Amino acid sequence: MKEIQFSAIILMALLTVTLTALLPWRVARTGILNRSRWLMVGCTALLTLHFLLQYTIGFRQMGITQAVMVNLLFFVPASFFLSMSLLNLLRKGQTLGRDWVVGLMTWGLTILLIVAAVIQTGDALADSKPMRLADYISGAGYCLMQFYYNYRLYTSYRRLRNALNDYYDHDIDNLLFWMRRSIYLLVIIATTVPLLIFSSDIILMIYTLIILSSLFFTVYSFVSYCISSDSQQVEMAQLNINEEDAKSLARKDAPVVSEADLQRVSQTVKEWLASGGHLHSGITVATSATEMHVPQRLLRAWYQKEGFESYSDWLQQLRVEHAKKLLTEHPDWSLDTIAEQSGFSSRNYFHRIFLKLTGKTPSQYASAFRN
Repeated sequence: MKEIQFSAIILMALLTVTLTALLPWRVARTGILNRSRWLMVGCTALLTLHFLLQYTIGFRQMGITQAVMVNLLFFVPASFFLSMSLLNLLRKGQTLGRDWVVGLMTWGLTILLIVAAVIQTGDALADSKPMRLADYISGAGYCLMQFYYNYRLYTSYRRLRNALNDYYDHDIDNLLFWMRRSIYLLVIIATTVPLLIFSSDIILMIYTLIILSSLFFTVYSFVSYCISSDSQQVEMAQLNINEEDAKSLARKDAPVVSEADLQRVSQTVKEWLASGGHLHSGITVATSATEMHVPQRLLRAWYQKEGFESYSDWLQQLRVEHAKKLLTEHPDWSLDTIAEQSGFSSRNYFHRIFLKLTGKTPSQYASAFRN
């Protein structure tokens, strides 16, 4: 266990240094990334101190109660900071006051319970009934806190995913993969911490490795996200959606979209489709609306009236129909060529969307048509 604790000290310290010393010039352009960076620093710095104390003082050797007490004192705020870091990203900095209150109150309650148990027992290192009770209650509080953050993270993730689907025409899974995986890892940790921190050394050792791997994945992915163009793409979609929301609020007393407006957009869309505008990969809803000379809100109202939930859903249907035509008219063309000519950003994305909408792969569809 000492070897694991020493490795954890080195890993958490390296992640803290990476976030504080190696990343600043990359994130200085946006306060949102910078705020998330410092929240992650709070998480990794606390865990560095936590594992250092466990390694030097050896609370686990003193007894499970003492080790759990120290674990909760550091894991509650560390999880709070990490959750708020991700929530800050997903909501473009627009977190709620209660998001901060829940974490701070849980941390404060944990401290009060342990201090009260120490006062009642008279010995901070005693393996007493009040100390065990304080550990159990604090563990349950941690679990409830993390369930709250997991719910907030999941709903915010869905909102952001919908925003990206309603802005971009291409596969957005790579943009959000690390966020989705990090949320899943937080769910696993939240549901198992109250149980496994009381476990024996072997189980605890394995669990510690899982926690360290999860933290490394999240921090490393965040750093990669900051230095790539992914953060800029997400920010652009969020900005567009926020501006549209603001315009909708400003027009709350305005009449709904008229049938005449929808008919005008419908005619404009037909002309745009006839010119092959939908077959250009990498377009956004803003690009399409500009090319059609119609407001984005009218274009959205039109394709939603047509039964499409998002901009990408609409384009996917149009492009798959065009791909069907190419598959039947040009059986000698490669799937890469079909995907490119149909407006898909990659062959893999084309294959996945075609299968989702038709129930067949492009090759199966072409073979069935020939037969």
